[in-house]
Parts: sequence; C-alpha cells; structure tokens
Amino acid sequence: QVQLAESGGGLVQPGGSLRLSCAASGRAFTSYTMGWFRQAPGKEREFVAATKRSGITTRYAASVRGRFTISRDNAKNTVYLQMNGLKPDDTAVYYCALTEGSPIFSSMDVMSNYNYWGQGTQVTVSS
Repeated sequence: QVQLAESGGGLVQPGGSLRLSCAASGRAFTSYTMGWFRQAPGKEREFVAATKRSGITTRYAASVRGRFTISRDNAKNTVYLQMNGLKPDDTAVYYCALTEGSPIFSSMDVMSNYNYWGQGTQVTVSS
C-alpha cells in the first residue's frame, strides 16, 4: 500500500509563489510516475503536471506551463510542485498521485492511470 501526503498549500496573493510537497511511503518511490492534479470548486479534477521516475521527463497542462515546475527527490521519496506567477484561476485543492504503471508521455495526464491519491492541499490565490 502507498500513502501520499501533500503539504505546502495556503493563501497567496496574485503573482505570488508556493511550493507544494508530496511525501510518499510504502513502496519503492523511484519506480513510479508521479503527478499533480487539482480541483476547483464546482469543477472536475484536472491534470496539472507529471514526472516520470527519472525526473527528466515531465509534462504540464497548457494552463500552467512556464509558471509551474514539477520535480522529485527520489532519496526523500518526495515530489514537488513549484508554483510561480499564481493567478486566481489557480485556486483549487491540489492532489498528488502515483501510478504503478508506466504511462507513455501522451498518457501522463490521464487521471485513470493513477492508482494512489493523497488527501489534497488547498491553494487559494486572492488579494
């Protein structure tokens, strides 16, 4: 069994930055693709970013590309999401997820590929 625990959310002004962390336990973290998703009030959960096990291959949603950066520290079993230039539209609960599969690049954004999910951390962007 895998446990994922997000942290780092909070309230930030537009244009500000936050770094989310997701600590994984229970499995060999280095073997798996990790992703971040988010869900805004009244909306469906959507893909944000994902990284393959090496940390070299990454994929981003168009809405965050150039502002957000996903990274991982396999020694610490942790994946990060650095969020810069935050906008009110980024307000959501952010979830980290792990897939036991090895999705191809074009499928890294498919929610159903992910087997394990964290509880989420709230990010609010407001002045």
